Amino acid sequence: MANEAMEATVKEALEMFRPQLQADGGDMEYVGIDDDGKVHLKLTGACGSCPMALMTLKMGIERYLKDACPEVTEVVQDNAPDYGEEMPY
Repeated sequence: MANEAMEATVKEALEMFRPQLQADGGDMEYVGIDDDGKVHLKLTGACGSCPMALMTLKMGIERYLKDACPEVTEVVQDNAPDYGEEMPY
């Protein structure tokens, strides 16, 4: 598990990013940080079912968190839809 200082930094950064998701009818829930530095989130609202959620996660939230907390290695969506080999569009 991540140390308390890292977790506090991540949570603070997520709170700063949250209004951008809420402006589009979405939100996120913090799940935790694993030993590899991966931040686990659940995207909710409009973000939970949006086909662009992966891009928002990687190009938005992940990049923002890595700037705020360099110990973050990746951001993953715990409730991502499983499309298998098919693309959602």
